[in-house]
Amino acid sequence: MKAKTKSSEGRFAYEGLDRVIHERARLSLLTSLMTNPKGLSFNELKRLCALTDGNLSRHLSVLENDGMVEIDKGYDRNRPQTVCRITSAGRARYLEYLETLEQVVKDAAKGAKEASTSAAVRGLTPSRA
Repeated sequence: MKAKTKSSEGRFAYEGLDRVIHERARLSLLTSLMTNPKGLSFNELKRLCALTDGNLSRHLSVLENDGMVEIDKGYDRNRPQTVCRITSAGRARYLEYLETLEQVVKDAAKGAKEASTSAAVRGLTPSRA
């Protein structure tokens, strides 16, 4: 068995893939809020992320409890209105998450390129590699 070197140990563990963010609905919510720094209403988020009221409420609650979003409940022309915004801590965590995700993409692209080059050297087409 080959001994692991310090540089390769845990190389593909991707610790920066934050479990709170990595869930599809929460990733969609945070992306929506990142692109709308003044915030979005509950209904706008529901539409943009294609979520039901219950699913949206649940995911917002997780993000709020983790300090990533703030939720302001108020009124607009005597109608209840909920506005959600990403916090500065949420913005920082989201950007760290994206950096890790970029590394995942780079690693996967490098591996795909190496596999393709290796197959070409052996005279195989990518579908037969």
